Amino acid sequence: MAARPEPTVAPRRDVALTKREVIHRVLAHERPPYVPWSFGFTLEAREKLEDHFGHLDLDRLLHAHLVWAGDPAGAFTNLGGDFYRDPFGVVWDRHIDADIGMVANLQLPEARMGAYRFPNPRDGVFFDDIPEMLARRPDCFRVFPLGFSLYERAWTLRGMENLMMDFIENPGFVRELLHAIADFNLAQVQHALDYEIDAVCFGDDWGQQHGLQMGPDLWHEFIEPELKRMYAAVHAGGKKVFIHSCGDVDELFDDLIADGVNCFNPFQPEVMDVHDLVRRYRKKITFFGGLSTQRTLPYGSTDDVRAETRRLIELGREGGYILAPAHAVEGDVPLENLLAFIEETLAQPGFRP
Repeated sequence: MAARPEPTVAPRRDVALTKREVIHRVLAHERPPYVPWSFGFTLEAREKLEDHFGHLDLDRLLHAHLVWAGDPAGAFTNLGGDFYRDPFGVVWDRHIDADIGMVANLQLPEARMGAYRFPNPRDGVFFDDIPEMLARRPDCFRVFPLGFSLYERAWTLRGMENLMMDFIENPGFVRELLHAIADFNLAQVQHALDYEIDAVCFGDDWGQQHGLQMGPDLWHEFIEPELKRMYAAVHAGGKKVFIHSCGDVDELFDDLIADGVNCFNPFQPEVMDVHDLVRRYRKKITFFGGLSTQRTLPYGSTDDVRAETRRLIELGREGGYILAPAHAVEGDVPLENLLAFIEETLAQPGFRP
């Protein structure tokens, strides 16, 4: 397919900062020259854009301000068909969800660690792409992603229903498991700090459409102590802490700020009042996300998408905000809507490539 024209952008840039410097300014709760952004796409949505633009390096084409350097999952081994095994021994069935999949086995069928051993936290499969990614995107803010970083890693090994029961019936095992996962992550963080990164992003979904999956009491008792250990290690290395948690978790923001979180993603407008939260917390934490992937992007008109994007840009002009869809954009989003939020973002006064 022939290459399409790249999105048009505004012709001037008011402040000569690199993308990396703009993100640092936002994280410092200062007013940026424009609202920075970074977009994530599922495989199907990415293919739509690649077909449209005839361009495979979407991050460069769309001027993403973040570069994700490192592989949080490591190399997956194809077991045949839609089944893949990750380095932790978990088998994923991707016949429906081609990006992540569903857990198809249990590494911890009983409430005990037994003979289970974690992979080598310094294995090259987690780190080998970092030098190439940093060299290819030298002007971007560098993030080492640690996906499934605590609670999610625990339930992928033990099973979600089992783990929920364990919080009540086997609390000692849960503490042992979460502590071991955090130790693994700390070893990864220490190795990641050998590279010229700016932040570590801990991915760990705690929320649902209304409140926390495990409730606030269990979160504070079991999860928060390990988060504090991990976040403190990142700050000791002079880096920023990003976290990703889907769902309704705004009841935790004061605690997360006290625990050392600098940036929160994905900031879902379906379950949070994004405008109120940015205004209330702008000088304490940076929000990253906010563009509706459950409603506006898949079901709204192009005018709806443009209007919501403009409102978020206006919200972020004073800082404390990185523009993005509230999650990786799914394949059910029409191409016209994909192009609408991209064009509105790149057309901001104050930005040019």
